[in-house]
Amino acid sequence: MDLDFYKKQALQKQKEHKKFLDGLKKKPPKNLDYQVLETHEETFEEIDCLSCANCCKTTGPLYIEKDIERISKHLRMRQADFEAKFLRVDEDNDKVLQDLPCFFLNDDNTCSIYDVRPKACREYPHTDRKKIYQINNLTIKNTLICPATYVFVEKLRKALEK
Repeated sequence: MDLDFYKKQALQKQKEHKKFLDGLKKKPPKNLDYQVLETHEETFEEIDCLSCANCCKTTGPLYIEKDIERISKHLRMRQADFEAKFLRVDEDNDKVLQDLPCFFLNDDNTCSIYDVRPKACREYPHTDRKKIYQINNLTIKNTLICPATYVFVEKLRKALEK
């Protein structure tokens, strides 16, 4: 996967993408949620996250208490030990990874805690959510990190222009 190519494309089209997504917010099409889900599914038939894993290498998810509970139990660790070993509190007072790439990312881009991964990881890149226009800024930001998000926005634009 050519991450530089996708990032350059996303940077070049940021203003266009923002205008498109803002337009969805102003006047959402009636079938938007359906179209978003269909476009999400099409995109991920085309793009394999395991060929990239850029999100796991460059951005850390937010860890909520339920995540910490579930993962530390899975790893047979005390929650306090898990937090001390892997997490830190950021400037927004959120619990995030101490270091990147993610400690749980394997050499083949699989996740060693996939079945119990954080909610933020399960939902990323958020291209299958209802009322997608509520996260326009996040979607634009994600186009720079995740090639699938860039492809998703491009496909959604084409689908809605028909």
